[in-house]
Amino acid sequence: MTNIELFDIEKNEIIKTTKPNRKIQLEVEKIIKEIDDIVRKLKPIPDKGYMIRIPLKPSIQLENQWVYALIDEVIIIIPEDEEPYLLLFDDENKTHFFTFEAKIDTLLNTLSFSL
Repeated sequence: MTNIELFDIEKNEIIKTTKPNRKIQLEVEKIIKEIDDIVRKLKPIPDKGYMIRIPLKPSIQLENQWVYALIDEVIIIIPEDEEPYLLLFDDENKTHFFTFEAKIDTLLNTLSFSL
């Protein structure tokens, strides 16, 4: 299983890695269930902020009005001055950007990362 990676967008480097665990998996499942819209930006990757790549074992079946797919990895994008959102890849490796209602504080605490 691959590690969770915390990526600093401005530095263009991975600044932390950690092993996945059940608590992190459950937090990501909560976030996925709270998807409420698609991101409507021409350039969804910000210039500053962080991205957290989280592999999922087991994969999560996502069914909503925008996508029906098995998700085995999520990337949480945390822009500098905006709410976080998700980047997902479907079974055909197409990208999907979603907004969500859930708070990520518990996830960040579990990862021992503070903004």
